[in-house]
Amino acid sequence: MVKAIRVHELGGHEVLRWEDVEVGEPKEGEVRVRNKAIGVNFIDVYFRKGVYKAPSLPFTPGMEGVGVVTAVGPGLTGRKVGDIVGYAGQPMGSYAEEQILPANKVVPVPSSVDPTVAASILLKGMTAQFLLRRCFKVEPGHTILVHAAAGGVGSLLCQWGNALGATVIGLVSTKEKAAQAKEDGCHHVIIYTEDDFVARVNEVTAGNGVDVVYDSVGKDTFEGSLACLKLRGYMVSFGQSSGTPDPVPLSALAAKSVFLTRPTLFQYVVTRDELLEAAGEVFSNVASGVLKVRVNHTYPLSQAAKAHADLESRKTSGSIVLIP
Repeated sequence: MVKAIRVHELGGHEVLRWEDVEVGEPKEGEVRVRNKAIGVNFIDVYFRKGVYKAPSLPFTPGMEGVGVVTAVGPGLTGRKVGDIVGYAGQPMGSYAEEQILPANKVVPVPSSVDPTVAASILLKGMTAQFLLRRCFKVEPGHTILVHAAAGGVGSLLCQWGNALGATVIGLVSTKEKAAQAKEDGCHHVIIYTEDDFVARVNEVTAGNGVDVVYDSVGKDTFEGSLACLKLRGYMVSFGQSSGTPDPVPLSALAAKSVFLTRPTLFQYVVTRDELLEAAGEVFSNVASGVLKVRVNHTYPLSQAAKAHADLESRKTSGSIVLIP
């Protein structure tokens, strides 16, 4: 038996329970991994609340972890006991001391990247990778608007976007977060609690608007985000920390011929090659210093409920990691 966080009913952070679970042995095509570090992401909150539907109750949350392979299934080649591997995405269940994973879903973690750093960046980093490199391909000369610019994904979007040669405008809620966003490569930082962000973006872009908006906030910012776009701009809505946006009439897109997409990472890492390419780009950017990771908060795995409470009340910045 090992310990894991279990959710028996949907709700607030108090539904996260610390319990014994049976892990079992890996079957064909599987590996067993003892987690060294577990990433906490807003998607974990969505599953806990029922915004996203878990396959069944009870379930173990968590979409990201790094650990050591302790057993491999029969006939498996290419992975061995002792390998340090990471995974991000499906299957859910990383809030556990040990777990069984499909071997084709784990990626090798290079020795140049510390496991805690890897666990804090793999999911967010691959999210930033597909948003900047594939969903809308950011190039020198583009102007991009990043919501929650001091958050886990937001911080990486700013750093990476700057490295790609874009002008980066970041939206944050406090002066402290504004300082971090500046450090992360934002050319312009807007504190949306003090300023009307649409008016400020209009001012900063001399009335032209931005090429792309990366909006993870949802309901509270959606209309404003659309208003910030230039002609034929891209509205990339990839999260909803403030709630699901209201329905949009198609005519709202026609005013500027804008593109609207609601992507998720898992549709962009469908094949093994896509997964390895995304993870490889993230780790090489960490190793080269393009991406600086702030693991500002670590909690024991047993205190996952406190980590969720702090994340939801905006008490955190950068990445949160649980340590088994």
